[in-house]
Order: sequence, then C-alpha cells, then structure tokens
Amino acid sequence: MKFTEGLWRVKDGVKLYHPAHVYDYEISKDSVIVFAPAHFITNRGQTLQGPVFTIRFSSPFKDVIRVQIWHYKGQKSKKPYFEFYKEEGYCPCIEDFSDNIVITSGKLRAVINKKDEWKVEYYYEDKYLTKNGYKYFGYAIMADNNTYMREQLSLSVGECVYGLGERFTPFVKNGQVVDMWNEDGGTISELAYKNIPFYITNRGYGVFVNDPGRVSFEVATENVERVQFSVEGEYLEYFIIGGSSMKNVLENYTKLTGRPQLPPAWSFGLWLTTSFTTNYDEKTVTSFIDGMIQKDIPLHVFHFDCFWMKDMHWVDFEWDKRVFPEPSQMLKRLKEKGVKICVWINPYVSQLSKLFDEGKEKGYFLKKPNGDVWQTDDWQPGMAIVDFTNPEACRWYSEKLKKLIKMGVDCFKTDFGERIPTDVVYFDGSDPQKMHNYYTYLYNKTVYETLQETFGKGNAVVFARSATAGSQKFPVHWGGDCLASYESMAETLRGGLSLSLCGFGFWSHDIGGFESTATPDLYKRWVAFGLLSSHSRLHGNSAYKVPWLYDEEAVDVLRFFTKLKCRLMPYIFAKAVEAAEKGIPVLRPMVLEFPDDPACEYLDRQYMLGSNLLVAPIFSPDGEVQYYVPEGVWTNILTGEKIVGGRWRKEKHDYFSLPLLARPNSIIPIGSCDTKPDYDYAQNVTLNVYELEDGKTASVTVKNTNGETELELEVKRDNDKISINVLRDTQKPWRLLFHGLNLKSQFNALVSKKEDGCEVVLESADKKALLSVEKTEL
Repeated sequence: MKFTEGLWRVKDGVKLYHPAHVYDYEISKDSVIVFAPAHFITNRGQTLQGPVFTIRFSSPFKDVIRVQIWHYKGQKSKKPYFEFYKEEGYCPCIEDFSDNIVITSGKLRAVINKKDEWKVEYYYEDKYLTKNGYKYFGYAIMADNNTYMREQLSLSVGECVYGLGERFTPFVKNGQVVDMWNEDGGTISELAYKNIPFYITNRGYGVFVNDPGRVSFEVATENVERVQFSVEGEYLEYFIIGGSSMKNVLENYTKLTGRPQLPPAWSFGLWLTTSFTTNYDEKTVTSFIDGMIQKDIPLHVFHFDCFWMKDMHWVDFEWDKRVFPEPSQMLKRLKEKGVKICVWINPYVSQLSKLFDEGKEKGYFLKKPNGDVWQTDDWQPGMAIVDFTNPEACRWYSEKLKKLIKMGVDCFKTDFGERIPTDVVYFDGSDPQKMHNYYTYLYNKTVYETLQETFGKGNAVVFARSATAGSQKFPVHWGGDCLASYESMAETLRGGLSLSLCGFGFWSHDIGGFESTATPDLYKRWVAFGLLSSHSRLHGNSAYKVPWLYDEEAVDVLRFFTKLKCRLMPYIFAKAVEAAEKGIPVLRPMVLEFPDDPACEYLDRQYMLGSNLLVAPIFSPDGEVQYYVPEGVWTNILTGEKIVGGRWRKEKHDYFSLPLLARPNSIIPIGSCDTKPDYDYAQNVTLNVYELEDGKTASVTVKNTNGETELELEVKRDNDKISINVLRDTQKPWRLLFHGLNLKSQFNALVSKKEDGCEVVLESADKKALLSVEKTEL
C-alpha cells in the first residue's frame, strides 16, 4: 500500500506522521522503551500536542530483536496471534551512551540514535545490515479516517529480497508489491496460497512482521531504496533476525516461529492420485496400482481425491457407496499391495452433508453477526465452514478423521483453507480480518495433531495447499493448481524456492501440471523434476497421470527416476532431518548455499537438493538446458562427467538425464534399495566421494528412518594422503567409492579398482584408515 507520491508529496487525503527524535526513554532489565514525538521538541510548549510514538525494543533470544510500535495503546487486542518462541529469562545487553542506546542480542545489535533526528541502525557483529531513519516509519490517517502503521527498512546497493511466501512472480522480490492475503488463485499471478510475512536478503538478515492479517509490502517500489510494510490500525510489530549466514538466519527464524516436524520416510516415495474430476472406482484404482507393480514402478502412496465422497456432499467423510460399497475391505486389499492411503478433505461442510445439521446445532460453524450460519454456494451447495477456534469443533472434526484412520487411511490431503470470509463471527472472538490467513494454521494443526496422536511423532504427514507463518510445523505443502506447460513448471519452481526461504522444509507439486493434459514430452521432463523434489506426486484435474497413458517411454522414465530417488534416500532423509532440526529446507535456492557468489542471486531455474546436489530441470521440448555451476569441479552423478565450475553450461539431455551434479568435496550416500523409500539406509550403503581437494575434509552422516545417526565419518585429503576417520559406526556393511581417483591402501583399507573409481572397505573394526593417491587419475 502506497502513501506517498515520490520524494516530496503525500497522496491526496493522507496525513502522515513520523517519529522525529528520541525525546525520552526507559531502560529495564529486558527492554528499552523510547518515546518519540512526531515533531522536534525544543521547549515545553511543544509538548502539548501529539502524536507521540511508543517504541519498545526487546529480544526473545540471541540474534533476534523485537520492535513494537504503538500510536494509541488503548485499542483492544484481538486474536489470533502468531505463536513464537521466547527463551525464558533471556535478557539482551542494553547500554546507555551519551549519543545512543545500544541493545545487543547475541551478535545482533540495534543502535538507537539519541541525538538529532530519528535513526535506528542494525548490525551483525561489525557488518551493517539495515536501518530505520528519519521519515521511514509513518503513521497514516487516510481520507476515510482509517489509520495505518507503516515501516521502512533500508536496502543497500545490490541487496536482493527473497521470500514472502510461495510466490510465483520473479524470485527476487525487488520491484514488487506483495500483499499478505491467501487466495485460491493457481500459480499464474501475484496471488498466493501461502502468504508468509517474512523476507530474507542476501545481506544475511531477515524481517518477520508479527501480524497474521493483511500486511502490505512495497519492496523497492514506493521507495526504491527501502522495503516498506504496513498494517491497518494503531500497532505494528516486527522482528529483525540476524545470523552468520542466510542459513543461520533461517535457523533463527524457524526457532522463532517453529521448525518443521520430520515426515515419515515412506512419504518421500512416489504418490499417485485418482486425479480430481476423473471417473474411478475400486476397479480403476486397482488397475492403476497393479499397472505400476507390473511395470516395476515403485509406488508408495495412493491418494483418493474429492470424489471418494459423494458429489455435493463434501465433506461428510463417508465413502460414496455407489462406487465404493465396501471401503474398509477395499483399503485392506489395496494396502496389501504395499501402498499407504491418503484421502482428500477440506474444512467446508455442504448443506447436503449429514454433518451439516449436527454442526449447526452444536455451533461448530462460522456465523454471521446475527447468529446465522455463514453459508455460500461457492464450491459446495450451501456450504458452511468449520470454526477451528472452537475446541469442541476441533474435537468433532478430529473424531471424524479418526474413523477414517481406523478404516485404514494413513494421511490426509488438507486442501483449501484460503476462501475464508471476513464478514463472520468466530467462537473465540477472533478478528475475522486476521483470521483470513490464520485459519489455515488452525485447520492443518487440527488434522496434523490428529494423525500424530494416532501414529506418533515422526509418523504424521499432511498434503497441504494453504499456509501462513508457522504452518511449516505441519508438513508437507504442495504448490497448488499449475498448468500443463513448461512456463507453469518454471513458475512452480519459483514458488517452491520462495517458500523454502520462509522456513518450509518440505514441498511438492503436481507432476505434469494440474490443469489440462501434459504432452508426453512435458510429462517426462516434469517427472525428473518431481522425483528430485522432497516429495513427489502425480496428480491432475481431468486426466489420469499413470505413465502408460502418455507413451511407453514415460513408463521407463518414471521407473528410472523413482528408483533413483529410492537409492538417494540415505542422502535425502539426512537432509530432511536437518530441516527438522535446524529449519534448513531440503530444496534450496542456489543463493542459500552460495551467498558469496553474485551469479547465484537471481537463479530460479535450478536449485540445490540438500547441500551437495545441484539439480537443473529441463524446461524445453528440445532437451536443452542452460545452467550455472559455481566454482570447483562438479560431477554429474548420472554420467560421471566432470564439470569445471565458475561458469555457465549449455547441454542437451534425453529423458533419462538432466544436470544432477555432486558438489566438490562432498560425500553422497547411495542406498542399496531402489524399490521403496523406507528401508535400512546404513545396510550396504555406498558413500560416494566426489572431487576431494587437497586440504579439504568431506563428511557424511547416515540416519535411520527414525532420524537417528547410524554411520558418521569424515574423509580428509592432505597432498597425496587421504585419511578416513569413522566417528560413529554400525555393524552393517558399507563402503566408500572415490570417484575418479586411483588409490592404494596404506593402513586398514581394502582397495578395489572399479570402472568409475576406487572402492574402499575398512579391513577391521579400527575406526581409521589411510590411503595414498597415485599420480595418475582413473
């Protein structure tokens, strides 16, 4: 939202007030409260008029500073509020100097100017991050007397802004107007299902606006030197989040708003759905699952979309008996084929549903101000919306889900949650404007915790479309309704990259596109991208997504990449554990891994899968791809080709290949099983060592499916000597494979020369080994 017209003028009808200077302040053990009038006060007579802003600086834990700004403090505060973590008893260091007040939290500090005009500067150690200067903050009174609080934070030369949710617009947000308002708008516009009022920049800090309502961001637009954010009302709150790197900033942000739970290992396998409006019954579903088995394509989850329930009855949580006459027996038969079961749900209840009268009678739905149930025909006839601020409604909804779980359902696709009205009354009195975005948090929390209560921690997973800040705690999320085109495939990736920089560790998308039918070419290219995402689902609107409906090669391509992902699971699952423990996403923009490489700042057609695998999906029917490789010698793990980095590459690939590069000085664990994602990762694992440089140490950790470490080791090269140090061992057999090196054993290692390198097996239980590098490489 814009309030000014360039440098000099305020928009017609707008009155804008700014803190002029620090007039007075109070320092306590844990905070600084500053009183800043909107004009310079030089005599007592000037104290007789306002406004005066009350600005509080505090810290919930180290490296994070909280800023709270009030104009009027007498307004009633209404729910909902974002949940955020505060370390009990934590107090920042506060120093009062002659010219400024310094509040230091860890290595992050705010310097509040006491002399002259208003200014607050933020530093991490000695590095300048951003500032709030004179006339940056503004209190606006509009022509209709509505009021807004506006803040601006400076941008430096070359500073790029990322995040703000799953956005399908350009990856770098500079020059964009972004409003936090969840919409069911597909992937083709500035509308987004997942609006997160958090941004991060390549200067190594983040800003989280602590307001679940409509926060309006002007990112280098109203003022090209600043990021502006504004909210309606008399109060504004935000956090400055520092860190030693962009990764560390994400760690601190997810410590503040919540880390993702670890999804079960089986959820990383291939998901297949009925698709949306297609016709299906048990015979159809069984033919799909049997077809995948017969064609040797590992399938791990089968999803029933909306029409598992009777049309116009969504949701009643009852199988449509016309096509599924014996659902319990059907699910038992399907699960005997080795698949988990997912079913579609949403938080809406049709007037035709058996649940409608029950929910109405007990007061479980959103209401109009006059007490009537709020209803609409937009989606289902006369549908109502479950009020998740009512604890009894949550229990009611949860009990319906538990009946399905008892029947054999393993997880739920929690669709919708964006079309939430604001002309309603909530059970707990929540502000309906702020609940519009926050509703999805309560919806998915209810479903996720129902699954977790039944299956235990680490065994719950949803497939969610809508989100707000904190929703990352309830994985997994998918990208919504995309089109069957290369352009939509690329915008889908942009959305995933933006979402990952908001602390969402796990993300998926509809392979082949949701709307319309993909060409065989697009389907096969999207399969490679989809199976190299954290979660992988074949789904569409009016077309089935089984590969044999495209062509026979599509069957082979899907088999190839599904089995590749199964073998990569020791690597992927270790990165999943890192996402759960630290908030570092599995899918990572290049800038997150290479923040000091300016070539990575705008890259949005490639990504890092974890820290050590570069993926460049192919977005053209001719199989050509142009991508950037950072410094060092990288190795394509599919072809063995070595690629010198620090430059752009242009390549052409068939459908069984794409740029999938191992980072230099990395160890990629490859599992022994290619038929499922949940197996013993340490059993016969191959630890592939790529391009170990002199003076470098590479390390690897192999987890089990509970997220516990089973095998951990490091490999160090010193000139022509390579030392192996096993930090944690398992009694299970494992081996190292050094690619492109000719090695000899010096101590405790059995070396065998292979076509693509040297295999090394420790000869005894000793935790160390020594190798020598021959002058000639293989």
